Amino acid sequence: MHIPDGFISIPLCIVLYVIAIIFIYLSAKWSREHLDEKYIPLLAVLAAGIFAIMSFNLPVPFGSSGHLLGAALVAIIFCSPYAAILVLTVVLIIQALFFGDGGITALGANIINMGVVGGFVGYYGFKYLKDIIGKYPSIFVSSWAACFIAALVAAVEMAISGTFPLGLGLFYMGGYHAMIGIIEAVITVIIIKGIESSRPDLLAWNRKEGE
Repeated sequence: MHIPDGFISIPLCIVLYVIAIIFIYLSAKWSREHLDEKYIPLLAVLAAGIFAIMSFNLPVPFGSSGHLLGAALVAIIFCSPYAAILVLTVVLIIQALFFGDGGITALGANIINMGVVGGFVGYYGFKYLKDIIGKYPSIFVSSWAACFIAALVAAVEMAISGTFPLGLGLFYMGGYHAMIGIIEAVITVIIIKGIESSRPDLLAWNRKEGE
C-alpha cells in the first residue's frame, strides 16, 4: 500500500499533500483537545505496533505492496478518525524518511490512503454498524473495509497517474487487501477485546458512557 516515488504524477502529489496537511492540522487540533497524560502512552504503543506490522510487506504486481494497516484499530479505540491520522502520519513519515518505505513525493497520498481513508472508514463503519450487527461484528467489518477501501483508493490514484490500468490495479490491490483485511479484522477484534477485558477505561466509548 506504500506508494513509491514516481508512481503518482507531481500535480496529483501536490493536491494530495495539501489535502493531507489539512487533515494533519485537524488531527493535531483533536489531540490538543482530547488527549491527556493517561492516553498518550496508549497512542505511542499503538504507533509502535502499527510501525512493526506495516514493516511486513507483501509485493503486489506493478510495484506497490500489501500489508496490515492499523488505522481502524486506533480510530475505534479513541472513537475518532483523527487519532488514526495522527498515528499513521508519524509512522509514515518515519518510514519514508529513514526506511525508504513509501516515497517522499507520495507521502501525502500515503497519509490520505492509510490515515484518512483508513481512519474514517474504520471509525464511521464501526459507529453506524454497531447498533445493527453488534459491537464486535462491526469492528470486524469496519476494520476489513478500512484496509480494502484504502487499497482501492491507492489503485485509483496510480491509475489516474498512468502507472497501470485501473482495472488491473483494482483487481490486484483489491484482491490482495481483501485477504489481508481479514487478518487485520481478526487482529483488531482481538486487541480491542483484550483492552476491554483488562482496561475498559482506555476505550473511548466507555469513557463517554461514563460521563
